[in-house]
Amino acid sequence: MIIGVPTETASDETRVALTPPVAKQLVDEGVTVCVAAGAGNGSDWSDDQYREAGCEVLDDREAVFERADVITQVRALGATDAESLDPYRDGQVVLGLLGPFGLEDETEMLVDREITAFSMELVPRISRAQSMDIVSSMDSVSGYKSVLVAAEALPRLFPMEMTAAGTVQPADVFVVGAGVAGLKAIATSERLGASTRAYDIRPEVKEEVESLGAEFVELDLETDDASDDEGHAKEQDDEFIRKQREMMNRVIADSDVVITTAAVPGRPSPELVTNEMIDGMDPGSVIVDLAAKGGGNCEPTVADEIVDYEGVSIHGPTNLPATVPHTASQLVANNVKDFLDLLLTDGELDVDTDDEIIDSTLLSHDGTYRAPHETDETDDEDDD
Repeated sequence: MIIGVPTETASDETRVALTPPVAKQLVDEGVTVCVAAGAGNGSDWSDDQYREAGCEVLDDREAVFERADVITQVRALGATDAESLDPYRDGQVVLGLLGPFGLEDETEMLVDREITAFSMELVPRISRAQSMDIVSSMDSVSGYKSVLVAAEALPRLFPMEMTAAGTVQPADVFVVGAGVAGLKAIATSERLGASTRAYDIRPEVKEEVESLGAEFVELDLETDDASDDEGHAKEQDDEFIRKQREMMNRVIADSDVVITTAAVPGRPSPELVTNEMIDGMDPGSVIVDLAAKGGGNCEPTVADEIVDYEGVSIHGPTNLPATVPHTASQLVANNVKDFLDLLLTDGELDVDTDDEIIDSTLLSHDGTYRAPHETDETDDEDDD
């Protein structure tokens, strides 16, 4: 079995699907790993490090597609902004973040070339799959970095400071959504010394929020049907959203920083923060909208731009993990390796659709395309 790691084609992508330490694990197991020259440069992994790990370093990315049986990519197909499709060979296997809900022309190619494609955005949230859950791994990085983005943009310190010139009060941070990204944002905000509050429609996450030192904001709304059997937040109706907005008005007005994380995979992000709410914020305040890729949780959000709305800066990043590429690549590589361990039996591909993880992530196989199942769940920011 030959596993290939091409360079990434997305314009803002700095991560790599396999790092040298993880590639070495595969090599030690008897798997051949070939890597395109420069594939790890964006995340500070050199070609020499891949060679030392036992990998073959090929001159260009096309050579990787020609040689490998399995292609591992951070982002491919519908998850990239590449102008042309990658040169997959007939019968090749591809796995990574594939943007499964945005595929159009790519489906014909997958079928015609009988590509076996695994979209790792679709890894189910079950205990056995935690080590393969790239979305959660990247949400954690996004949550951490979102607070640093806000701290850099905010014209005041996060922590309380006792100085000879007087006491500096801590910044007030409000995190909307207490899933993976939200909880990491809360933890990071607390570490920086801010006064942190958080809200989630799922009342059962209150204990997690408070365990991190933050205050859980209770909005006096009916939330008995706010989460599903697995504990994920569910999309709510228009009347619920309207009442939620009314109750959030006062909290946002008192906040120096707002971080929003609510996204629905395959659907537009719910708009939770209106212009009216932002009008109540002081000039210089900051919003970081981690749901910008799906249109954003904030009314003025524009993906990958910083919008100045009446003196409030609204950041709409769509790929924060790529700004922490070394660590993010380590996490991605570990997720990919664990997924490969599930797929390979004695060095050979074993597509067992009776396995829930394989069945959930399999987009195409043997000339058949399987459309991903849309979800009603509202989760933290989806990486890509």
